[in-house]
Amino acid sequence: MTSLQKRMAAKVLKVGISRIWLDPVKREDINKAVTKWDIRKLIKQNAIKVLPEKLHRPKERIKKRKGTGRRKGGKYAIVSRKRRWISTIRPLRELLKELKDSGQIDNPTYKKMRLLAKGGVFRSRAHLRLYLEQHHLLKEK
Repeated sequence: MTSLQKRMAAKVLKVGISRIWLDPVKREDINKAVTKWDIRKLIKQNAIKVLPEKLHRPKERIKKRKGTGRRKGGKYAIVSRKRRWISTIRPLRELLKELKDSGQIDNPTYKKMRLLAKGGVFRSRAHLRLYLEQHHLLKEK
């Protein structure tokens, strides 16, 4: 019968059922309580109380559980293909723009390199620089 009292007390106190504490000494009085008015009376007598909220784990502990051994899912579950592509292509395009603005490469070379970058030829900025040096496309300042 106490589940009914717990449910009513939770409604009266506006908390979840798990946070309601019923005094085991006053079990008979609690079982007799049928109305919300009876429940309020028992709350005033401290036969029914609200337990404090449960503590949540700190964020640092949660961060520790994100290591490589804990990860599940496919190859691109954490970083999608699109995100990975964006993180490689943007620096390449920025580098090409800097080189063109500084006059180290001319416009036709710039256009050709942009198309190659779009085609996924270069892995990184260093790889792009290496390609430009090997093919003698960089002009001396």
